[in-house]
This record gives sequence, C-alpha cells and structure tokens, in this order.
Amino acid sequence: MSGPNAGPSTAVHQTLDQGLRHLASLGGDLVDYANSIGSILWSPPRVVIVGRLKAGKSTLVNALIGAPVAETAALEATNVVTIYSDGSPSRADVVGIDGRRYPVAVHRDERVHLPIDSPDVAFVDRWLPSAALRNLTLIDTPGLSTLTVANDAATRRVTIDGFEQTRTASIDADAAIFLFDAAPRRDELDFLAQLPFTPLNTLGVLSRADAFGEGALGRRDPLGHAAEHATRLSAQLAGTVEDVVPISGLMAQTSHTGMLTEQLAAQLASLQAMSPLDVTLMFDDDAVDGSLMPAVRDRLLGLLGEYGVINGRRVATGGAAALNRWLVDRSGIATLHRALDASTTRYAVLHRAHRILDRLDRLAFTHPAREQIRSLTAQLRATPSLHPVTVFEDYQRMLRTDPKAAVTDELRTVLTATSPAGRVGLPDQAPTHAVMAEAQRRLAMAHQRALATGSAAEDAAIVTLIRTYTPLSAPPAR
Repeated sequence: MSGPNAGPSTAVHQTLDQGLRHLASLGGDLVDYANSIGSILWSPPRVVIVGRLKAGKSTLVNALIGAPVAETAALEATNVVTIYSDGSPSRADVVGIDGRRYPVAVHRDERVHLPIDSPDVAFVDRWLPSAALRNLTLIDTPGLSTLTVANDAATRRVTIDGFEQTRTASIDADAAIFLFDAAPRRDELDFLAQLPFTPLNTLGVLSRADAFGEGALGRRDPLGHAAEHATRLSAQLAGTVEDVVPISGLMAQTSHTGMLTEQLAAQLASLQAMSPLDVTLMFDDDAVDGSLMPAVRDRLLGLLGEYGVINGRRVATGGAAALNRWLVDRSGIATLHRALDASTTRYAVLHRAHRILDRLDRLAFTHPAREQIRSLTAQLRATPSLHPVTVFEDYQRMLRTDPKAAVTDELRTVLTATSPAGRVGLPDQAPTHAVMAEAQRRLAMAHQRALATGSAAEDAAIVTLIRTYTPLSAPPAR
C-alpha cells in the first residue's frame, strides 16, 4: 500500500509475518495453518461495498476497477455477492452455499451467467487483470432492504451474519464503503452498527452527487451542493463513518472505463449553442426535434447523465480527452481514492491484523501445541509495532460497550494520530516538554480511572492507554 501510512503498515505486516514463520517452524499441521493465515496477511485489503438496491454500488465498482465488469442492470448478477480480485486470465467461479465451485465462462460483454439459482449462491469469485485490484479487493453486494428478502439475506450473509459464513466463504472484509443518497435511513445506520468495523474503516459515499438537490437545472450546482451536504453529514455521522465523499458514479464510471469516444465527444459538442432547457427537452422527449439521433441521445445520457450532458458540452469541443479529464475532476472519484488510501485502508490493515491475532487465539484453544501458540501470540501482542493493533481492538470493544466514554475518545485520538504529540491530543508541532507534560497528566488520569472501571472492555482499554502514555511521559533518551 502506498501513501503516508505505508511505514507503520509495513511494520505490522513484517511482525506478523515473522510470527507466522515461527508458527510454521513448530511443524506438523501448523505449517498449513501458518500458510492459511499468511494468505490473509499478504493479500490486498478487502473492501465491501454496501447500500440499498439501486444505490449505485456496481457503477462505483466499475469506476474503481477501471473496467465495466460489475453488472448494473442484470438482476441475476446483482442478486449475488461478487468478489473482484486481480488475476489473469479473466475468469470466474460461482461458489454455492454448500462450498462447491462452478467455473463459468466470462462473456465478451463481461457478463457472468449463474449455473445455479441465485439463492443457492454464496458468492462469485471474479478475477481480471487490473492494476487497481492489485492493492484492493472489492466485494460488491446486493441491495439492502430490497423488494426481495433474498437480496437482503445475501448481503447479511457476508456482513451482519458475517463471521462463520464469511470465514467459510473466504470473503472476510477489512473495511466498508457505504453508499446512500441524501441521508442514511435509520435501518441503514442500524445495519452499519452490526458490521464488524469501526467508523475509522467505514467510508460513506453520497451517491449520485450530480443529481443532488434540484439537479442539473436547479438554482445551485448539484455537485457543489452535494459537497456541502457531505461535509455536514460527515460531522453528523462521525460515530459511524470516517468521512462522507460525494460521488457521481456515472461520470466516474464513464471516465475510468474507456467508454468515451471522439465521436461521442463531437456529438455532444454540437449541442453547445443550445440552452440547457432545450437540451433537456431534447433528451427527455423523442418528439422534440434535435440534431442527434435518438440512439445517440440515449447513449450520451446513459454515459454522462443530465448534468454531464448539459455542462460538458463546451468542454467536449476540446475532444474526448478534455471531456474525460473534466469527468474525472467533477465526478469526485479522485477524492474517494485518496480517502481509501490515506484513511480507510490504513485502519483496514489494523482490522486485518486483529483478525489474524484472533485466529491465533482460537487456534491456541484447540491445538495440542496450545502453550507454544499462546506464548507466540503474547510475544506478538507485546511487540511495539503491534501496539496500534491492540489500541484498535480496544477501540472496537469500547464502541460496542460504551461509545461515548472518555476512554473511547482517547483511543480514537491515539489511533488517528500521526505523531507522538498527536497521541496525547496536541498539535504535531508541539514541543517535547509539552508532550511529556500532557502524557504525564493523561497517565495520572488513566491510573485514577483504573480504580473504578465499568466493564472488562474499559479495564483493558485503560491498560492500553497506560502503555501508550508511559514512554511519552518520560524524558527522551540521550
């Protein structure tokens, strides 16, 4: 993974890799266990995309992958969970809920036809050569609260009812992207609360930003309006998602999948002299005379949407490349990529490390070599490079136990900090003596809180905070 958080993430990976090598050195079937867990460690982070039916999930998947592979209309395909991974050649396996795999052909239009009924499908494994998927595996899910119980159940099978079914289906996710329209509904927030994630590895997407508010013909630019609304939502949903990013999925999909041609750009540019209202009337009503054939109008509207058609006409005079750059810029996809790289995937690494340590803990309860495995796990958790994982685990537990507790806020501060000063709530540039004084104050408060805690989760969290503040409260080594 690239970006400012690659260093700590690399340290976490290296420490766990060394631990798994040690596990394998114990011999016997522990070699297979180490390899199985290692495949989790070194595969790209898995991001599950959830939201209501027609929320734009598959369109966003296409934009993120850079290829029109996720079906946006075929009910048969959008009815099931699909996992998109980097791999060659392009191929797919349909996996039944009984675990049986059915290799299926991928047709020229990228569609995958199911060999069994969709209620019997656990998920579809889909591989394709993609630079984007080398760093991120995407899991596209059916819509929530849809017209059929089956769709909702399929999504819950990989998320809410997650652990056993998800583990069996090999689709454990490390982070989530949640799509919604103007505002999430109560049942959507309840659903998110049941996911095995924290707000730090859950990203909100305000979809169809190009049609927000009054739309393309409204008094306000819908993209600017959506951006302001997303900022407010991000503050309101701070306990649910890390951020809210406004996206025009359609414009992002078109700009990233090679659908735009010079011919289409020229046809769009031919409309630049018309008023926005006349353009809209021409696209809405085949009876209205226009300079474009109905099939061309349908194609442009399907690729660009009303906003792109109305506002991209002048840009299109510069050709398809200029129009494509404009679509990339206005779609919001670059902001989403930055959010995924700089924030969500950072905490996805900690979430994954937590799952690996959990696997080792459970193995220590069932395996004859339990004492050696427990000793290994204890050594790993005591390693400074894995301390952020312990903080993350305690933060998860406190979110479930007492999300509004002061300890919960302190854990989040430690997790999101990028400097020693930040870990004690000070600006990154704070002088050493100020950091030491604040660490001493927080350390004293943590010891005081330890005398009267309200839960086992708080007990563990305070121990972790004491471990965090103790080295910061001491004078730097000479």
